Amino acid sequence: MKLTLWTYEGPPHVGAMRVATGMTGLHYVLHAPQGDTYADLLFTMIERRNHRPPVTYTTFQARDLGADTANLFKDAARGAYERFRPQAMIVGASCTAELIQDDPGGLAEAIGLPCPVIPLDLPSYQRKENFGADETFHQIVRALAKPMPRSETITCNILGATALGFRHRDDVAEVTKLLRLMGIGVNVAAPMGASPADIARMGQAHFNVLLYPETGESAARYLERACGQPWTKVVPLGVGATRDFLHEVSGLTGLSPKVDESGLRLPWWSASVDSTYLTGKRVFLFGDATHVIAAARIAATEIGFEVVGMGCYNREFARPMRAAAKAYGLEALITDDYLEVEDAIAAAAPELILGTQQERHIGKRLGIPCAVISSPVHVQDFPARYSPQMGFEGANVIFDTWIHPLVMGLEEHLLTMFREDFEFHSDAGPSHHGAKADLRAVTDIASDDAPGADLAGGALPPGSASPRDTSGQKMPSEVQAPMAAAGGLLWQAAAERELKKIPFFVRGKAKRNTEAYASERGVAEISVETLYEAKAHYAR
Repeated sequence: MKLTLWTYEGPPHVGAMRVATGMTGLHYVLHAPQGDTYADLLFTMIERRNHRPPVTYTTFQARDLGADTANLFKDAARGAYERFRPQAMIVGASCTAELIQDDPGGLAEAIGLPCPVIPLDLPSYQRKENFGADETFHQIVRALAKPMPRSETITCNILGATALGFRHRDDVAEVTKLLRLMGIGVNVAAPMGASPADIARMGQAHFNVLLYPETGESAARYLERACGQPWTKVVPLGVGATRDFLHEVSGLTGLSPKVDESGLRLPWWSASVDSTYLTGKRVFLFGDATHVIAAARIAATEIGFEVVGMGCYNREFARPMRAAAKAYGLEALITDDYLEVEDAIAAAAPELILGTQQERHIGKRLGIPCAVISSPVHVQDFPARYSPQMGFEGANVIFDTWIHPLVMGLEEHLLTMFREDFEFHSDAGPSHHGAKADLRAVTDIASDDAPGADLAGGALPPGSASPRDTSGQKMPSEVQAPMAAAGGLLWQAAAERELKKIPFFVRGKAKRNTEAYASERGVAEISVETLYEAKAHYAR
């Protein structure tokens, strides 16, 4: 274990909470000390749920360790059943409680509760959150789902969606619509939205649709063995993958894969004149393996980006991630250390990051736009509007989500024409990064005819900080200092100003070309002349 400011995954019991919170009629009794109850906030604050997770904590304290903590658990389990009357219960221990080895499963069995009690054995110090969710759902299915006659019409189960998942709610709705267009009904979608009674009738479905391997693959494999239900391997993220998914379902059912695509806009938009400036944009991807592998395909084949780096934080999926990266001539980054990710992004120098909320913060520090494609997530990743990632409508949402951080190139180029404007000057940064910009001092924008311009006129007095920037004004020495570049190169202030005149959507390429040109010729400090010499060199 190590101390860190950020973690991509919580401990396994948080994964179990994601399953329990997504379901109905299920209650989780968690043997945990005071302090391990913070996870409630993940759901009520970040996911904005209107009810607490269905979890009862034993909340033992330090003084209880010398007494009988086992009886505390028994009392908590009895009380939870009497209060909530769930159809089934799951019981387990947090990472801290695991150390006292009270065996919650054995204790719950001994008190003989009048509902199914499913013990969870989640190794807190070897595995993490996604494993906890996957194993919890697996154990629930093992305990409750049984073989039974198939439904008269063709139906399937949708597996893997949980609470606190990235767009899981809307993905399930979108995939349900796709299946309905093929003439397939959904028997059960689980764990999100399902009850223990629903789990018990999962055997009626003809096959299973696995949307999230990280949290549903173990259950899919079990149902294949126990109930003879095949399961889909293609995750319908992106246009190509959605079509592949429909053909895979067609192969399982014999139904036609042709569905209405009239609402699909991504292919035309990504090929249109307004979007040609996207071609060849360098993009770095990081997150959970499922979303990163799918996003790389979309970026490279459907939008025209160049994938310059990719990786995942869940080591269980290192093998498929490495295989996917190899197809782009890359070595996958498999790590849960966000500092390693930041170093890799800085070295790759992408023009767009597709990642998690942590990569969004990394992008802020490095000045690189970022779109979130994967958990871990924050409150803005649970929009009130319908916003799936999967299916054809999901492809439309992905196009908008990825392109907006870059800003439409023509618009940004036109804005740079007004660089002397008080708001759109060349030091303000991209217009969509409002917090990064400093409004210029009144002395820079007031005319000789209006020396008394003040706040009422819309300008700030000399030396005042922008209300959008709480970090304070830059000192003159900071503004004039040469800009450091890779390889020990320095940019002269005049060259840096000239560089900023280049439209932002090609500025990165111009900067890299100039630095490569200077390095090859042993130039230690880049001047305006060096910038134009490099331009002429690469134009030939």
